[in-house]
Formats: sequence, structure tokens, C-alpha cells
Amino acid sequence: MSDSILTIRLIRSFEYRTTKNMILTGLCLSEITVSQLKSMIREKISSNPSFKAYQNLPLDTLKIYSKAHGAKSQNLIMNLENEEWMLEDDDEILSSRGIEHETELSFFNKEAYLAFKSNPQTKW
Repeated sequence: MSDSILTIRLIRSFEYRTTKNMILTGLCLSEITVSQLKSMIREKISSNPSFKAYQNLPLDTLKIYSKAHGAKSQNLIMNLENEEWMLEDDDEILSSRGIEHETELSFFNKEAYLAFKSNPQTKW
């Protein structure tokens, strides 16, 4: 499908549940790799003033938050279950990982994620 839409949940802080959504349209999920998607997201962050607060964050990891018409996580900031949904191989094609039209992905700093996962306390 070459007209897919993905929602990217940019996570600034796990503890304070600070996120901003980015919508990417017109994607061909059978041709784009994880690395290419990360580059597209970083380019949009750096070129769009509404993402200024996210420009200097070391965002390095993608994980599926939910799939279209599927159940969402009970955790509002992050899907802490389903570790197999972590996209760690930058050379993988998105569709080969089950990413389809209207999938929501989280983009975050892995070190911050691991710290939050070990102690999932929110501060507000």
C-alpha cells in the first residue's frame, strides 16, 4: 500500500507523559526501512517549528504502540508490554514487521524507556 498513514508519538518524558503526535502520510510501507522512517521523522522535527521542543532530544528507538482497530495499552504514555514490537533492526522493511496503514508508533530515547520500565511512576 503506497498511501499509508502512520501516527508517530514523539515521547519527550515518560514520567510527565509529555508527547506530541506527528502524522506521516503517503508512505509505502513495503519499501521503507526502519532507518529511513527514523530519518523522515528527524527531518520533520528539524524543519517544523511546532516540534522545536523535540529537536535536541536523543530519540533513537521506535516501538509499535497500537495497530489500526486493535486494542490499546492501558499505559497512556507507552506500550510497556510486547517487547517484540520494538523495531531494533534498522534495515528491516516496515511491512515485514506487521506495520500497516494507521499504525501508531512511539519514538523515544531507549535509555529513558528502560529507566521508566524498571520504575513506571508518573510525576503528575
